[in-house]
Amino acid sequence: MIYGAFDMQMRLFEPFRDAARMAMAAYGPMLSASGGRLGRETLATWELVSRMGFTHTRPAYGIDSVVVGNREVAVTEVPVHSTAFGTLLNFRKDIAATQPRVLLVAPLSGHFATLLRNTVRTLLQDHDVYITDWHNARDIPWTAGRFGFDEYVEHLIDFLHVLGPGAHVVAVCQPCVQALAAASVMAQAGDDHAPRSLTLMAGPVDVRVNPTKVNELAFNHSYEWFETNLISTVPLPNAGAGRRVYPGFLQLIAFMSMNQQRHVKAHLDLHGHIARGETEKAEAIKTFYDEYFAVLDLTAEFYLETIDKVFQRALLARGELTYKGRPVDPSAITRTALLTVEGERDDICSLGQTVVAHDLASRLKPFRKRHHMQAGVGHYGVFSGKKWEGQVYPIVRNVILASE
Repeated sequence: MIYGAFDMQMRLFEPFRDAARMAMAAYGPMLSASGGRLGRETLATWELVSRMGFTHTRPAYGIDSVVVGNREVAVTEVPVHSTAFGTLLNFRKDIAATQPRVLLVAPLSGHFATLLRNTVRTLLQDHDVYITDWHNARDIPWTAGRFGFDEYVEHLIDFLHVLGPGAHVVAVCQPCVQALAAASVMAQAGDDHAPRSLTLMAGPVDVRVNPTKVNELAFNHSYEWFETNLISTVPLPNAGAGRRVYPGFLQLIAFMSMNQQRHVKAHLDLHGHIARGETEKAEAIKTFYDEYFAVLDLTAEFYLETIDKVFQRALLARGELTYKGRPVDPSAITRTALLTVEGERDDICSLGQTVVAHDLASRLKPFRKRHHMQAGVGHYGVFSGKKWEGQVYPIVRNVILASE
């Protein structure tokens, strides 16, 4: 019901967005060149109208080259393994040198993996980078079957098998729990494809520690409430019609409501930058919201199981998590180096929730453990931006290098 109403609303607004786009294409250059205030104000208004609403199309990573050492090398996106639910995507560089292989585990939380493009670009300087490029559930036919918590963990294990022995894992945000579970399962099985290092960045390993507003939402509502109020059926004519999903637009609206004034101000700023001809500032805002407003639907079973196992019962932290019916034991990890990273101002995954992983990996020697608290950053600053590039990344790189 919710999804159908949203889909209809988007379709009703599309003619207005199309009209604004056509007006910009026809008259935009003339209005920009005229230098008149009224013309630029009109152009700014058309721009905002054309951008109303969300999209379900994955943005491009846009990483065509990267500087390695003292030279710029070409980067090509190569899918090396795919399932109905995700693609293992390699950012292949035109170099002869062998670099450490890194599996970057992207969250399934309403956005595409392209949200980590800055993380990818930074890692590419010194590593052979692969990413879990998750597919939009609304585009996956219901005949493809289920994709829940166990299937996510299974995908990580399978992806590491494709990479081969000696790879490293960097998990960002929500999948820190699944990544730690996958490393635990592989250690318990004596799997020689277990990662050499595991970096967990701003992840909810134990949400009972310093709960945030996000955590309180899960604490204050029952499993049945989430299932009844937040799960919808994908409508026709989408390829995933009939599949039960947690719509990505609901997650985005929830995040935006936490910082509503900031988002309103950003769009007013965008209008002002365009009207004043401040192209660079306007492009920065547009680039951010092109990514932010691209939403990805989650399968109902993955969303609900994550709410239950991670955000309500904290099963991994309690020692009660199972994978395919068998207990998951992080203390089995004895050879995988562990780095945890938290942001001082993180209001999504607060201080203390990720570092708990060190206690869970109780048999791991101290010299294989490291924790870093990054001062002055919120959630996204842990893995994107100047402090990620200049302060967090060197630590990640050093842990990987020391584990080679």
